Amino acid sequence: MTEQQTSAPARAKSGHPAGGVEHVTEPHHDRFVVVGNHLAQHPELSLTAIGLAVHIQSLPARTPIGIKTLTAKFPEGEIRIAAALRELEAHGYLARTKERLQSGHVVTRTISYNKPRLAMARALAEPAPRPTPAPSPQTPAAAPRTAMDLLAGLRAYDSRLLLAERDVHRLAPAVSAWLERGVPPTAVQRTLTNGLPKDPILHPAAFLAHRLEALLPPPLPDPVPRLSPIRPDPLQTCDDCDRAFRAPVPGRCRDCRTSRIAA
Repeated sequence: MTEQQTSAPARAKSGHPAGGVEHVTEPHHDRFVVVGNHLAQHPELSLTAIGLAVHIQSLPARTPIGIKTLTAKFPEGEIRIAAALRELEAHGYLARTKERLQSGHVVTRTISYNKPRLAMARALAEPAPRPTPAPSPQTPAAAPRTAMDLLAGLRAYDSRLLLAERDVHRLAPAVSAWLERGVPPTAVQRTLTNGLPKDPILHPAAFLAHRLEALLPPPLPDPVPRLSPIRPDPLQTCDDCDRAFRAPVPGRCRDCRTSRIAA
């Protein structure tokens, strides 16, 4: 009997099932990535999202990971890949923000987190900034606080819009963009809560991020300058006939000037 043949009854006697996966583990010395079980065995992520996260974590820095780039690599279509990216973003494995370059082009900046909970704990452990005088409501600096309060209060309208504190901080700049374009907070709130789907909202942060980006109104046009009213010339008294007439400086009225010329 070989060693392999004798090992199976031994496992059966010890209570371990004969079926199931068995691992042949060899150490890697180059070209490998370490993936935590919190990702590989995530109970809420789809298999597509888990595989995509592993692929992204294995890429060198600055590698493009746009939807079209990933679709060109894998058989999954744009819809499945976009949905997987939203899953990873909702669970903290990805953070995507849009930035405007000096050239005017808008690019998407993506950060991949291999340990989202550790990244969140570090962010919460950072010392709070030194207090500064509270700005007036008219200044743009007041917008983030207003934006965060607006996002945190959405759960009062629909419990499905309950956001984690991390998501509130991440979505606040998008809400601030609406406020800076002259949209009242009540109008932003109404846009985010009206016409909600009847189905469960599995990823409220991704749902709200899509609405904030897709429905962003254009900036207000520059105000039309007001023209100064034309003021009439002041009243003057004619030097010859003492009649009142309008002129920029004292002198003679038109009739007296005309009679002098005729004479």
